[in-house]
Amino acid sequence: MYVAARTSRHGPQPADGTPGTVEDTAEEVCARGGKGIAVRANLGNAEEAEALFRRVEDEQGRLDLMADAAWGPTIAEWSKHFWDLSTGIWADTLATINAAWLTTAHAARIMVKQRSGVIVHVTDNIHPDDPYGRRGQILWDLGHDFLNRLVGETSRGLKKSKVAVVGLNPGFMRTERVLRHMTTDKIKRQFRFDLSESPEYIGRAAAALTADENVFRKTGQLLWVAHLAKEYGFTDIDGRVIPIFDPHAPEQPFPC
Repeated sequence: MYVAARTSRHGPQPADGTPGTVEDTAEEVCARGGKGIAVRANLGNAEEAEALFRRVEDEQGRLDLMADAAWGPTIAEWSKHFWDLSTGIWADTLATINAAWLTTAHAARIMVKQRSGVIVHVTDNIHPDDPYGRRGQILWDLGHDFLNRLVGETSRGLKKSKVAVVGLNPGFMRTERVLRHMTTDKIKRQFRFDLSESPEYIGRAAAALTADENVFRKTGQLLWVAHLAKEYGFTDIDGRVIPIFDPHAPEQPFPC
């Protein structure tokens, strides 16, 4: 498994001090019995994205899963008016859109030749009846509307090649950046931290899709991790099947 991102132990750290590097993640993959390969790359940069996928093809000869979960630090400015948002957060939004486009294009070039593969884009807050419903912050909306359209249109282009493209919707994930902002009970209640799930929950969903011989039946769809957990029989790391995120659900104890 190749783990690619901008943050490395040997380079500049995120401006907000969020922990986690490609090396850390690759080591976690190895600790779980896999083979993690860390690649420091800005996947919103055309040359660096091309170099990564060329390396994957040269070293492995194929690509079975490409999962894109890049996103900028939106939470810190969540409640601001759009005209008060920093120029940096807009630049981060554009960078993540670039990354989604470039990784999809390069993954498709490899997968089309082998006539198989799964491309997964992590999206947010979709609803079966309203996939373009408001998510609560303008740049979060714009970026995920782009991802959802990207899934739909690229899946059409890849149908003859039997390459599946899906959007995968988690609930509220306890990522490193999320945990840094959950500093008070008030903030935790505002964002419904009591309903949160581990990042490994969505990872198990992506793995289950890749192992499914009939995954192509799902191409072009915007899927829920909660639905896939029931379909494929996996749980979160605490053994629970976390339901679809519902901000109106009864309050529960905050997870440890």
